[in-house]
Amino acid sequence: MKDAFGAPQSLLVLGGTSKIALATARRLIAHRTRTVWLAGRPSPALDEAAAELRTRGADVRTADFDALDPESHETVLGKIFAEGDIDMVLLAFGIAGDQEHDEEDPLSAVRVAGTNYTGAVSAGLVCAGALQAQGHGSLVVLSSVAGERVRRADFIYGSSKAGLDAFTQGLGDALYGTGVHVMAVRPGVVRPQKPARAATPRLTAAGLATAPLEAPPLTTTPDAVAAAIVAGLRRRSETVWVPGSLRVVMSALRHVPRPLFRHLPI
Repeated sequence: MKDAFGAPQSLLVLGGTSKIALATARRLIAHRTRTVWLAGRPSPALDEAAAELRTRGADVRTADFDALDPESHETVLGKIFAEGDIDMVLLAFGIAGDQEHDEEDPLSAVRVAGTNYTGAVSAGLVCAGALQAQGHGSLVVLSSVAGERVRRADFIYGSSKAGLDAFTQGLGDALYGTGVHVMAVRPGVVRPQKPARAATPRLTAAGLATAPLEAPPLTTTPDAVAAAIVAGLRRRSETVWVPGSLRVVMSALRHVPRPLFRHLPI
């Protein structure tokens, strides 16, 4: 159960090596989350992630989970829920694919769709049923701004995220009033987290010092997404945009006529 401050005491991450998921787990552990399950394909990266979170004081366990094997989901996830109630499930697995290659190789495109959408539908429904059976909990799904208005540049990935986003909204409506909270998270382009360092000026062609280049607008970092997830949990939000300004930007882009949209440099 969540503690008196509303913080989840137990967390299940589907996609246990996701940088966003691990940043979220660190924040939640700092807010008294004590049990963490990292579910993913067995790998040194999964073991390293578990070891790192243990140093922060959490009881961390791992489970073999494959998004592309939906027939195993009920068994694998059922065993986790049988160990005790889960306060929060973070569905964080997904692959971007390679648009140019995937257009030429339909099986690769199907792998993107199968991971991002079909696998998520299966795992999401299994977890939703388990959360409903225990009578409480949050299901947080990492969607993407790419699914809000699908672009030519990444329409295979974008279409899979569009499907995932629609599924998440529908699932939230289906579970409304059951005690289960469903939240979709729509981050912009997630850039790598870089260690803080002193700003260094750069030189222009004329040799004049200027301020360092800023990060591209409407991008974000794993830590920023994690902070938004934790804030959204407190508010019991249904949708979280990261950065928040994306809500306004996408509201405008959603209504751009298609002949014009296909030529926008985005």
